[in-house]
Amino acid sequence: MIEIGLKHTSELTVTDAVTAVRMGSGDMPVLATPAMLALMENAAMLAVADELPEGSTTVGGHIESSHLKPSKVGDRVSATAEVTKVEGKKIEFKISAYAGDALLGEGTHLRFIVDRERFMSKLG
Repeated sequence: MIEIGLKHTSELTVTDAVTAVRMGSGDMPVLATPAMLALMENAAMLAVADELPEGSTTVGGHIESSHLKPSKVGDRVSATAEVTKVEGKKIEFKISAYAGDALLGEGTHLRFIVDRERFMSKLG
């Protein structure tokens, strides 16, 4: 059962592969905003993964976050997602990302519980 307060923290080390210049979201060798958002989504997905019915997963529906500070190659970044609301198949999260004690970004994320096979069958 998915309960308010469930949380998970995911981590990554900033490498060239997740910089803005490499991902095409900017022209500086710092952590790309899309990479930070992906880490936040990963934390949310994993926060509830063990509580889902067999054959189910979650998919992202909306994400909103600030990106306040840059992170250089070699920095260790963590993102935490915490369940704040559950309404049927809709799960809302509070998300944040840090490099050490420095807040990199924070916001909200919405995920939906879906049946894996039914979801993939919609691809045609």
